[in-house]
Amino acid sequence: MELFDVYPLYDVSPESAEGSYVTDNKGRKYLDLYGGHGVISIGHSHKDYVAALTSQLKKMGFYSNSIQNPLQETLAQKLGRLSQCEDYNLFLCNSGAEANENALKMASFATGKSKVIAFEKAFHGRTSAAVAATDNPKINAPLNSQHEVVFLPLNDVASLEKELSKKDVAAVIIEGIQGVGGLNEGSTAFFQSLEKLCRQYGAILILDEIQSGYGRSGKFFSFQHHGIHPDIISMAKGMGNGFPVGGILISNHIEASYGLLGTTFGGNHLACVAAISVLDVIEKEQLMDNVNKVSSHFLERIKEIDQIRSVKGKGLMLGVTFDFPVAQLRKQLIFEEGIFTGGSADPNLLRILPPLSVETEEIDFFIDALKSVLKSINNSVKSN
Repeated sequence: MELFDVYPLYDVSPESAEGSYVTDNKGRKYLDLYGGHGVISIGHSHKDYVAALTSQLKKMGFYSNSIQNPLQETLAQKLGRLSQCEDYNLFLCNSGAEANENALKMASFATGKSKVIAFEKAFHGRTSAAVAATDNPKINAPLNSQHEVVFLPLNDVASLEKELSKKDVAAVIIEGIQGVGGLNEGSTAFFQSLEKLCRQYGAILILDEIQSGYGRSGKFFSFQHHGIHPDIISMAKGMGNGFPVGGILISNHIEASYGLLGTTFGGNHLACVAAISVLDVIEKEQLMDNVNKVSSHFLERIKEIDQIRSVKGKGLMLGVTFDFPVAQLRKQLIFEEGIFTGGSADPNLLRILPPLSVETEEIDFFIDALKSVLKSINNSVKSN
């Protein structure tokens, strides 16, 4: 049997990792400024995280949601306090796509409607409703396309109100900062208008914080930069530091009932311990403060490179744009300099999503390496 060939792969096979570094099967060490799509929040193989998961696995790895699991209550309390979202209720699942699927389902239950507004270049996952709300026809099968989704431009309040005024919208789903789409984001004025219009026309506002949440933007959730209060917040990626866990925070005004949502693996004992450990480390090591410190350092150092056209994003969710496609640049950073970075739907954008514990010295290493690779590329262009 062979693997179903859906991933283009770099010829690197990681075997171990620690902090901001990954080591491959040949013993080569790489600086990880991508964190596996922004999943690694507190650093690879953090000792407290490993100890917590090991201890729990020795006791019990899994049981279903048909029994009491006090770890879920502990997670909810810690998450509410650290995120300042105490007036929400937590539903746990396994992934970001599943989180958005449940968020959209809850919005439809709450409103009795089915139409969804999403935004151009949005990415919300690959399951049925989540992929229908993703602005990429190539990954939408005919089955997914049966969902009624309207895509609008970001920061266009007039188009938004025109669509919402039809009063047939169940939900508006928006990323706090677009990840795959290329680090585009709504302005504060747009987010505040969005909240007001959703209230006015009876639509549920869903904030997709799957990549932009958990401290990555410099606040716990990126929507907190804009002073708004979504109805539902979806999260995953950094939530478990690599352990599969996701969830939605559901505002108190949306009522629960038995059987409304459900999951076999969501909120299992190991997942809860992983998520609790992440929150403990974020708080203990003041990682959100570190995000803001390292981000400021990055933004200063990156000014030294005149080939860069713009820097997008917030905190340690950053995109660096050039006037040329970055595919070759990324390859050279990996194979010549030993640095992982990310791409996006924008071929000219280099995506930076390091662990929240990354240090300024590691950013300095990246800047020097980037200068070296860009010099090599320029020389190659001149010689041709």
